[in-house]
Amino acid sequence: MDDTPHSQQLALFLASTAHDMKNSISVLSGTLERLLDGASPETEQAYPQMAQMLYQTRRLNDNLMQLLALYKRVGQPEYPFDVQPIAASELAEQVAALGRVLLQARGIGFEVEVDPGLIWHLDEDLIVGVVSHAVNNAVNYTRDRVRLALRQDGELLEIRVEDNGDGYPRALLEAGAAALSGVASGVNFQTNSAGLGLYFAREVARMHRHRGRTGSVHLENGGRLGGGCFVLTLP
Repeated sequence: MDDTPHSQQLALFLASTAHDMKNSISVLSGTLERLLDGASPETEQAYPQMAQMLYQTRRLNDNLMQLLALYKRVGQPEYPFDVQPIAASELAEQVAALGRVLLQARGIGFEVEVDPGLIWHLDEDLIVGVVSHAVNNAVNYTRDRVRLALRQDGELLEIRVEDNGDGYPRALLEAGAAALSGVASGVNFQTNSAGLGLYFAREVARMHRHRGRTGSVHLENGGRLGGGCFVLTLP
C-alpha cells in the first residue's frame, strides 16, 4: 500500500473497524464461555453447538488480534516488546486457563509437560497469544487429546502443541511452509486458511533474539501423540 494520506486514512479506518469487531467478538466469546461453564440440564442439548460457536469466535478473535498487531508493525522499534523472565510452568498455566472452557466443551483432554524449574526470557503476552492460538487450532484437528510441552533443548526453549488427530493435510503443511518463509500465498481454499496465524507466529518468534540466534516456527506430523505438531523455538 502506498504512503499517501488517503491510504493512511484507509489503513487507520480498517484498523479501527477491526478493533471494534474484536471487542464485539470478545463479548460474545465471554458470554459463550459463561453459558458453557454454567450449563444446566435445560441447556445441555445445545452444548455441542455452543462449543462450536465458541471455537469459531475464538478463531475470529485471534485473527483480528493478529491483524491489529501486524498493523502496529510487530517487530518494529515502536512496537511494545517486553522481554522478561517467566517460569515455563506459569506460561503453561496461562495457556491452559485460556483454553479450559473450550477444551472441556469439546471433550478434549489437555496434557501439560514442563521441565521443573525452567525459566526463560520472552515477551509473555505475545508468546501466550501465539501458543493459545496453536491450541485453538489443535482443537480442530485432534480426536480427543492435545499436549502442550515446554522443555529446554540445548540453548533453545522448545514449545510444542501436539494432537492425536490424523495430522496436518499436505495442503496445510505446504501453506504453512509458504507463510513461514515469508512468501505471500494468499487465501488457500483447500485449508480455509490465509496463513495469518503462522505468519504472525513467525514474526513474534523472529523478534526473540539472543547471541546470534533467532526464534522460529514450523509445522510437522508425528510427535508424542502421532498427529499434528506446532513447534515454536525461542533462543
